[in-house]
Amino acid sequence: MVLTPMEIHNKEFSRGFRGYSEEEVDEFLDEIVVDYERLYKENLDLKDRIAMLSDEVRHYKAIEGTLKETLLTAQKAADDVADNARKKAELIIQDAENQARAIIANANKEVVDIHKEIEDKKKQLQIFKTQFRSFLETQLELIKNETFLEQNNDGEE
Repeated sequence: MVLTPMEIHNKEFSRGFRGYSEEEVDEFLDEIVVDYERLYKENLDLKDRIAMLSDEVRHYKAIEGTLKETLLTAQKAADDVADNARKKAELIIQDAENQARAIIANANKEVVDIHKEIEDKKKQLQIFKTQFRSFLETQLELIKNETFLEQNNDGEE
């Protein structure tokens, strides 16, 4: 246990036969009391300061914990946003690729349809040419027959 300044000040010594000078001992004790009292108060102040600083350290550790949790939450949120953005980008790209495939498929179908139409027109043209040639040949035969008949009729007259 630590002595208090008051205990030092009130300490009484027994007197012996050739003891120390009472006045010197009292003066010395007074000096010790002053120094000890100063140290005692300083010690109390330091203990209070340590307690206050310990409270502050606990407070800052609590803040640090909160900041760590906040940073982890923010990091998770940022990761989630990045993941969502990446997924959305993939969906957009996939949709664009699907649309591009559909456009290409439609264009290919149109090309095939146009080729079929061209072939149909070529066939129709060929049929028309054949029919027209046949018609002309028939007409030419009729003209030849008519001319032959006219010549034969002219010779009979």
